Amino acid sequence: MKTNVLFIIALMVTISAQAQTEVIDTAQFVAVYDYECSTQKARGQPVTDKMQVVVQVGRLLTKSMPFSVYTKTDEPSEANIVAAYDEALLHMPTVWTGLPTGCTTVREYIFPNEYDSTEETPEIAWTLKEDTMTIGGFFCQHAAATFRGVEWNVCFTEEIPSSAGPWRLCGLPGLIVEARSEAHTFSLAELRKETSPITAPDNNPNVQRVKYEKLMKYRNEIYGNSQYAQNPMYHVADRSGNAESGYTLSLGGSINHMEVFDFGDKQYIYADGHPFLTSAHVYQPLEKE
Repeated sequence: MKTNVLFIIALMVTISAQAQTEVIDTAQFVAVYDYECSTQKARGQPVTDKMQVVVQVGRLLTKSMPFSVYTKTDEPSEANIVAAYDEALLHMPTVWTGLPTGCTTVREYIFPNEYDSTEETPEIAWTLKEDTMTIGGFFCQHAAATFRGVEWNVCFTEEIPSSAGPWRLCGLPGLIVEARSEAHTFSLAELRKETSPITAPDNNPNVQRVKYEKLMKYRNEIYGNSQYAQNPMYHVADRSGNAESGYTLSLGGSINHMEVFDFGDKQYIYADGHPFLTSAHVYQPLEKE
């Protein structure tokens, strides 16, 4: 199939131009985490999916996001397009902790729609442990908690006086350096001293705003379905608006534009400016309840 990279870039630039953002804080430093998820392919073969999560730590709030969101520009690079496609396997949202004050805002894409949700920031009931260790040159302490049905063991360091961490993990008397659950691992890979602007969610009028409880339930229903790993678009409506057994996908339905293009020895499919997965892996939720 003929590659049309210019079409994809033009489409993504158009979408970016339509979605305006505002600066709401300034990062005092940036923490980059390696994130791994242990899961299985559709036929049960074990696989580890990997990506990077970037956390901007400001005076008033923090913003945790996929690497491709952090590096996104009006002229997307090949590296950014490839990263976004790989990240689509891991379902990592962008999270603003402290926006608005006392609340957490989440921006998440569940094909073919983007969702925005805000809730009061939930308190994570951490239990501090006596054991200590050195990780990446930082003297760390151990803590544990169960957050929305997932058990976490983390290491944090008071050498970096911030209560931040990757994704929604936060609330300790020092930066989280490592966090592990049965399927998920976050490891601090890099600290950057930079004063980059922290931007709010864009004002894209097509974003659907829902209660977080509803969003979490919908996410787990879509990705947790037994069909998902083999056919990640099973839930997308056809031309008549139906999503049922024998799902068909039409460009006249939920998707308006679709292109296939090559970088190296891999093909990447984008639909309406977002990664379009033809196969996926078994979903491992970060939140179960």
